[in-house]
Amino acid sequence: MEKDHKQFLHPLSDRYASEELKYFFSPHYRIKMWRKVWIALAEAEKELGLPISNEQISQLKKFADNINFDVADKREQETKHDVMAHVYAYSQQCPDASKIIHLGATSALVTDNADILIIKDVSKNIISKLGKVINLLSELALKYKNLPALAYTHFQSAQLTTLGKRFSLWLQDLIYDYHELNYRYDNLALLGTKGATGTQASFLKLFDGDENKVETLDKLFCEKLGFKYKVALSGQTYSRKLDYNYLSSISSIAVSAAKFSNDMRLMQHTGEVSEGFEKDQIGSSAMPYKRNPIHSERIFSLSRLVLSLVQNASYTAANQWFERTLDDSANRRIIIPEIFLTIDAILLLYYTVVKNIHIREEIIEQLVIQELPFMATENILMLGVKHGGNRQELHEVLRQLSQNEYLKVKQRKENNLIKNIKEHPAFSKISKDIDEEIKAEKFIGMSAVQVENFIKNMVNNVLKEIKDNFSEKDDDSMLVKI
Repeated sequence: MEKDHKQFLHPLSDRYASEELKYFFSPHYRIKMWRKVWIALAEAEKELGLPISNEQISQLKKFADNINFDVADKREQETKHDVMAHVYAYSQQCPDASKIIHLGATSALVTDNADILIIKDVSKNIISKLGKVINLLSELALKYKNLPALAYTHFQSAQLTTLGKRFSLWLQDLIYDYHELNYRYDNLALLGTKGATGTQASFLKLFDGDENKVETLDKLFCEKLGFKYKVALSGQTYSRKLDYNYLSSISSIAVSAAKFSNDMRLMQHTGEVSEGFEKDQIGSSAMPYKRNPIHSERIFSLSRLVLSLVQNASYTAANQWFERTLDDSANRRIIIPEIFLTIDAILLLYYTVVKNIHIREEIIEQLVIQELPFMATENILMLGVKHGGNRQELHEVLRQLSQNEYLKVKQRKENNLIKNIKEHPAFSKISKDIDEEIKAEKFIGMSAVQVENFIKNMVNNVLKEIKDNFSEKDDDSMLVKI
């Protein structure tokens, strides 16, 4: 189908998010969840003794997915009420059940419960994608656990780490996100059947004052929708603080991805690693030689959007009036899909960057060789003292030699510090032993062991959960094409 280039298309839908996530937030899926709520309500009410027949429920189920949008859209133009428009449209398809659709309910019972159903389905997809990125990073962390690389503080050369340790730092952030999101997912609660202002008065009336049946309805309704938790108290809607808490957890992925993307952009500048670059890819319209880290830049760009939208959710929670005010509605219809779709796009990009990452071991080694002599001066100093040298005198020699060589290195000249130290009379006793003191593997500390222990103690359990509940295998459908 050709695009209509005269109409606005949201970039998340047109360009960035996956097809499955877009469907979860489509009008069809939304109303499908509304009808799922209406069916669960009718079934629970029937089981508790209200005069609802099996035939009525069968009719509701028959048209659960066959949504007559044309009827609903026309009715909404007349009534200016979307829920009642769809009650009317559903009733047209299910005339025998028309009298019991939405029985005792208010609009928020339908929309709030359906929103949680959608959030649950979307979250499972997001957690699966997060797991696939975790799996890729864990493989790289182990593969490069022993490869010495420059560590930076303030983006200035500091000491040595390993490339695998750096992968593990990115991975650890995603492990935090995984546990946080799984906690929110496992504890998702439905609004349940609370009524117009949360007092359950309409259901108390339906059940002739039987409080036990009202409480049982609330529990049974949630169970039919696959939930073991319901909110304890509500006004007409569940507290929008729950939206804020959940969206904050999902947005944590954007924080981790932004950090990763910045590191990637800096490392592409140093030449140590780079994004994949396709044969016909164009890096710049003006500079034909350019290879820009476009996916990492896009990750950071989209992450900023997510973090700004979460602030919006906090404003909505803070501005609710008493039992209900409608100024949350239009806002939530926009920001909830946008946050999830953007996180989806970020994970697709993250997966693509890691899957196609180019590791330039020769450049990593060159940078280590260039900076390692400075880092080795303390070891050389201690060795000199052990062989009878004066600590203060040796320190001053090393200081002068280092400072002179530092300026040359920053001018992209070869680092001759070790050569100069060997040739200096103050270090003549140990000149033959100095090479042993500047082996890179001596300067990576516990990096390799840390990576192994981290994967063993924190990552493998997550990978097992992912394997049991999702698909942990590489999935090329996650690779970004544009």
